[in-house]
Amino acid sequence: MRNLKLTIEYDGTNYHGWQIQPNGVTVQETIEMVLATLTRQRPKVICAGRTDAGVHAEGQAAHFKTETTMDSERLQKGMNALLPDDIVITCVEEVADDFHARYSARGKTYRYVILNRAYPSVFQRNRCWQITFPLDLGAMREGAAHLLGRHDFSSFQASDCCAKHPRREVRDMVIEEEGPWIRIYVTADAFLKHMVRNMVGTLVDVGRGKTGAAAIPAMLAARDRTRSGGTAPAHGLFLAAVIYR
Repeated sequence: MRNLKLTIEYDGTNYHGWQIQPNGVTVQETIEMVLATLTRQRPKVICAGRTDAGVHAEGQAAHFKTETTMDSERLQKGMNALLPDDIVITCVEEVADDFHARYSARGKTYRYVILNRAYPSVFQRNRCWQITFPLDLGAMREGAAHLLGRHDFSSFQASDCCAKHPRREVRDMVIEEEGPWIRIYVTADAFLKHMVRNMVGTLVDVGRGKTGAAAIPAMLAARDRTRSGGTAPAHGLFLAAVIYR
């Protein structure tokens, strides 16, 4: 039995997230069906981090076990020929039997994209959050600094998050500006459900002057979701990379 690792790009606009669901098309289901056609097996494809409906990925990682003898290059070409245009396999590689896309990961980087201007983008409308009011990036960076380090992120997790514990280590948080585009990069050892979107929503509140950056430590200490900001829209979020040793 071989263990194969996939690196995947996808536009999440047309999918109900990664994980198979009974009421909508998902990325996992689409990939598994293609593999079933190519290998005459239906392997379970396990990803590094399940993305929500509308969330995109540039560097999603996944693995599956298979008995196919098809080499990696041929399998990659076959998958891309059969997959819809909004899912692309950028790499197929054979890995050690004990490799696990989720449990072997040492961290992940997400990028959140904001378009900060009065009018939307035709081409990027499903890949950014348009905000029409001015944002103070200096204040947002000050707020982001309070989120660095290992904390209990209960105040920034979804109410239905099923993680075993809420402690995570945010290793880096960078806010870049290029014209009207604002990109927020967050790297952590792991993430809670909606954690990035809730942090971004809170930083936007800081940027618009609704909340002070100095209030963020108290939000963390409260361990109460109602104390932090709103949830940023899913379509501005990208899983940029999964970090392995």
